[in-house]
Amino acid sequence: MSAAVKLYHCRDARSFRVLWALEELGLPYDLEVMPFPPRFRVDGYKGLNPLGTVPACLVDGVLMTESAAIPHVLATRFGPSDLAVAPDEPGYMAYMNFLLMGEATLTFPQTIHLRYTRFEPPERRNEQAAADYAYWFGSRLRGAESLIEGPYACAGRFTMADISLGYAVMLAQAIGLEEQLTPGMVAYFDALSARDGFRRAKAAQGAGSFTD
Repeated sequence: MSAAVKLYHCRDARSFRVLWALEELGLPYDLEVMPFPPRFRVDGYKGLNPLGTVPACLVDGVLMTESAAIPHVLATRFGPSDLAVAPDEPGYMAYMNFLLMGEATLTFPQTIHLRYTRFEPPERRNEQAAADYAYWFGSRLRGAESLIEGPYACAGRFTMADISLGYAVMLAQAIGLEEQLTPGMVAYFDALSARDGFRRAKAAQGAGSFTD
């Protein structure tokens, strides 16, 4: 089955999870790389995605906006693929847990840190709030590390859960939260970022970052 996927993306933003997933799956897709944040800088974007966030991903013409959910949908809609874990596999519960944890538990505090260090005007920045959320992220990441079952998050293989979790580590490195990463999580991400799918996704989006 051929994929009908269009991804609206900002370099290294949460939508990178989807771009990475597409490259790992080898699916054809259309990519539109936009300046960040698109809700302010791209005319008509909120007409496409009322949330104004990235990703906006059209899968068979249906809009999806959640970066942790879309990779799983791609793997199951256009699979079967070993990048998803099936409900009858022993690692299914851990897979679903890590898939959602990468966004809801780990990326959320990072975005608050970013807000109060970079995105708010200088008079509204808050060093204490930024530091609190940085610590919150690090504490939760250490908890997540204790649940990882081996070289990959779960199921004994690379899955979409690793994309979700790995992106949170990638974002930490990009926004100055390296001190919150344990050596184990650095090594975990180093292995993920050596994958051809990751490298192709980086090349597809071009140079630069949403934090530039």
